[in-house]
Amino acid sequence: MSELTKLPRAARAFVSFVALLRANGFAIAPEQTTAFLAAIGLLGPRAPEDIRKAGLATLAPPPERRATYDRLFRIHFLGGEELRDDESEDDEVVRLQEEGRGDDEPPLADQANESGAMAVRAEALAERRLMPGGTDDALRRLAREAERRLPRRRGHRRMRARRGPWADLRRTLREAARNDGEVMRLGRLKRRERPRKMLLLIDVSGSMKARSEDNLRLAHTLVQAAPNIEVFTFGTRLTRVTRALRLKRREQALAAVAHLVSDWDGGTRIGDALQAFLAVPRFSSYARGAAVAILSDGLERGDLAALRDAVAKLSRRAWHLSWLTPLAAGPGFVPQTEALIAVSRFVDDMVDGGSSAAVVAHVLSLGQKGRAA
Repeated sequence: MSELTKLPRAARAFVSFVALLRANGFAIAPEQTTAFLAAIGLLGPRAPEDIRKAGLATLAPPPERRATYDRLFRIHFLGGEELRDDESEDDEVVRLQEEGRGDDEPPLADQANESGAMAVRAEALAERRLMPGGTDDALRRLAREAERRLPRRRGHRRMRARRGPWADLRRTLREAARNDGEVMRLGRLKRRERPRKMLLLIDVSGSMKARSEDNLRLAHTLVQAAPNIEVFTFGTRLTRVTRALRLKRREQALAAVAHLVSDWDGGTRIGDALQAFLAVPRFSSYARGAAVAILSDGLERGDLAALRDAVAKLSRRAWHLSWLTPLAAGPGFVPQTEALIAVSRFVDDMVDGGSSAAVVAHVLSLGQKGRAA
């Protein structure tokens, strides 16, 4: 059960509005959320304008972002239907979708990117049916080798070892007591190894249409094979799909993902989506010390400065940051697009992401990059 569903039904819309603000870069402390809910209770609001003013008083959006606050308020509480004639919906807003809230979104796109041949900026909401497909050799290899080849880290607990930096005095003294007080061998300890966190950020925009389904099948196999895996999709929105991918049967998991994600085959705003990810503390914590893989062609249509800043921050949080793009299919790949050139100095690897076999090979190789570091 998610944290949102544990709340009283009447409070969920207000708490999810705060999450939406955080996802779009508003700094809001937990105490402000509590004050916002208390203000709603005191006002007993009779109109949406009362709620908007309560948010202005307690959540304190900066004056220069007041217009964005108002747009997000209308999107969340009014469905975006009450924009003034001289305004259009803010293209800079990347909406956050929590799992379990996909049914609140419009089901069909007004404009669909049928071919997926080019990257666009505009948002297009669409449903998509994901087929389970067969289990190819690459996915079978991932399921078979993930446990022993995925990256690991040294834990804080210690375990017995033939060789190690610490003396196991308890075991040494116990054995000495059985040998009339004579120490025959000094026991040693070393730190346990634990699976390292992994984070997959999967591009589902129109330009990645040919790879989206295969990447999600791979993500399902990875989630089933190892713990500590988090998966998000992004295009013009950021959607956490980890819980859906934990369903054991692939057809059920992919059907749940298809229901959750509403920005299939739409615009490409990678920087805004990553900024939204970093703006939510709970989400950004998934990247800390993790092996992070971004599966995207990097055909960005948004602000390059936002993309560069987001990837730089993600790189500082991550243990290892990989960018897997179908454009890197050949040997000696050199980034050519503006977005990939902008982020290349912040990523540890920029490698081929054009096939499941290539992605699996790279993911399994991560365990050798500073194993147990």
